[in-house]
Amino acid sequence: MKVDTAIPGSESADPRTAAEAAEREGYDAVWMTEIRHDPLVQVALAATATSSVHLGTSIALAFARNPMSLAVGANDLQTITKGRFLLGVGSQIRAHIVHRFAMPWSHPAPRMREYLAAMHAIWDAFEHGTRLSFRGDFYSHTLLPPFFNPGPNPWGRPPVYLAGVGEKMTEVAGEAADGFFVHAFTTERYLREVTVPALERGFARRGARPEGFEISGMPFVATGRTEEELAAACQGVRAQIAFYGSTPAYRPVLELHGWPGLGEELHTLSVQNRWGEMSGLIDDDVLGAFAVVAEPDDVAAALTSRFGDLFTRASLYAPYDAGTDVHRRIAAELRGATALGRP
Repeated sequence: MKVDTAIPGSESADPRTAAEAAEREGYDAVWMTEIRHDPLVQVALAATATSSVHLGTSIALAFARNPMSLAVGANDLQTITKGRFLLGVGSQIRAHIVHRFAMPWSHPAPRMREYLAAMHAIWDAFEHGTRLSFRGDFYSHTLLPPFFNPGPNPWGRPPVYLAGVGEKMTEVAGEAADGFFVHAFTTERYLREVTVPALERGFARRGARPEGFEISGMPFVATGRTEEELAAACQGVRAQIAFYGSTPAYRPVLELHGWPGLGEELHTLSVQNRWGEMSGLIDDDVLGAFAVVAEPDDVAAALTSRFGDLFTRASLYAPYDAGTDVHRRIAAELRGATALGRP
């Protein structure tokens, strides 16, 4: 299992120091999130401070951009990083795409399938110099004069990872992407009963699981060296679970576990701007389903037990201050663990 790390998008817009440290500590990839900063810009900056670690977006919001703009940006980053770029994309939810970015929204799974096909058509035109003629239901790209064509990329095209929670988007990942991002708001049961079967349906549509297809997980971890630290960690994770759980699109995860009312309660509190009360609804059963809760020495073994046969790469999701030494030690232990297999 490859072990990655993420640079929180709520922190500095300049990730160079953190990326350089991650490379030095032996992480396989550093992911930039799109929260308060542009992850494409962050990858470009991180590339100037690193030489071997892979750099990726986790995630870039596809529907906030058009296929041409993202294809060009990703192509540039593949060149700048000398083939170390990993393009992670996702849809976001309708409210953000429509009201934050003023972009169109409809039929997210079919739109995403077409979006990925459009990017590959654009990269084909870059690579072969052929006429661009992509016409779809949502996107049409039919103009690319030589003056605007950057030409073949010596490093090839970047692998595309698609994020998803629902079955339809997950099927698109299996059908059209090079990897799948498992959203943090998931459980081992949901992965095994819903996510993996959906990926397999996507693989079937493309003929087979493509060689090298990655499943990248970002599991919640609550850990601490003392009772006080562990309690603070659990509180931080409860708050993040509550935040995600308030999103109606993610409700199928709760419904699978028999908690449909929890999503409704969380959503009601969120629209009333009562964010501080939401974590109180996340009891120990819910916490334990979504997160590994353990002492630092036991986290790597617990993660491997849950996800070793599912994830080909993983990064820890710890929305609290546990100290970099704790995470570094867990990552080293997880890096040394042997995966049990692949779905």
